[in-house]
Amino acid sequence: MNDKFYLGSHVGMNAKGKYLIGSAQEAIDNGANTLMFFTGAPQNTIRTETNKLNIKEFKELLKNNNIDITKTLCHGPYTINLANTVKKETYELGVRLLKEELLRLEAIGVHLVVLHPGAAVGAERKVALDSVAKGLNEVYDQLPNCPVKIALETMSGKGTEVCITFEEIKYVLNQVKRKEMVGVCFDTCHMHDAGYDIKNNFDNVVDDFDKLIGLDKLLAIHLNDSKNIINGHKDRHENIGYGYIGFKSLSNIVHNPLFKEIPIILETPWINGVTSPYKKEIEMLKENKFVNNFGMDIITD
Repeated sequence: MNDKFYLGSHVGMNAKGKYLIGSAQEAIDNGANTLMFFTGAPQNTIRTETNKLNIKEFKELLKNNNIDITKTLCHGPYTINLANTVKKETYELGVRLLKEELLRLEAIGVHLVVLHPGAAVGAERKVALDSVAKGLNEVYDQLPNCPVKIALETMSGKGTEVCITFEEIKYVLNQVKRKEMVGVCFDTCHMHDAGYDIKNNFDNVVDDFDKLIGLDKLLAIHLNDSKNIINGHKDRHENIGYGYIGFKSLSNIVHNPLFKEIPIILETPWINGVTSPYKKEIEMLKENKFVNNFGMDIITD
């Protein structure tokens, strides 16, 4: 692969695929040089012990295929909602799960996890944002030597989600005590759905982020097209080149020298729910040329 960028996708991690061995092999088969995985089912708290995940073999497979483990990442479970101040037990569960996730990733050797900041579920936004920062501080207070960083994901504004603007993310980051451990993950679909013009003015969006937060805080990018018009607040991912952002704008992100050290991860839908699109999407993006591999309608406006 072109060594000017790190490009991969979300991959599976389960017993059938020999856990992390399957994750690495899926990335390799897709022509990727980075990957993102869940350490267990994202919607529950059940986790396989790390000593069963084939960590040694995972690391060897990555090394033998020139995949830098320092550019790989994990996605935190959706069950974590640090923004929830309405239900104390939900917040406390989130802190516990996030702490456990960081310890699991430390054992695996992957030192970055992307986290959905959560939803206010009835509370004032400022209260919810304060709660996110409080949760992050609690976790790192309990794990002062943990090397795993957290990247807060930019959200679309669906429901009562928080961190849908750079200002909200900055508000949280300003309260984080271990500032070197917490950064940001751009999600292009979410940002588009939140109202940021990824399609026509991404340079200006990046400029605004740099001035407000700093590009040094950008730790990962989720590269997704969107099924919705800008500012739709829907969060419905589309395959690369078939949505309202379009291939050219998304490919330009991959090839932008600003992001050459940032892992870029595809989270696009499987075709008809059964066929992975990632090998073909990675190939298109590497070649910087759109091909209608999936025979779907292309949005032209």
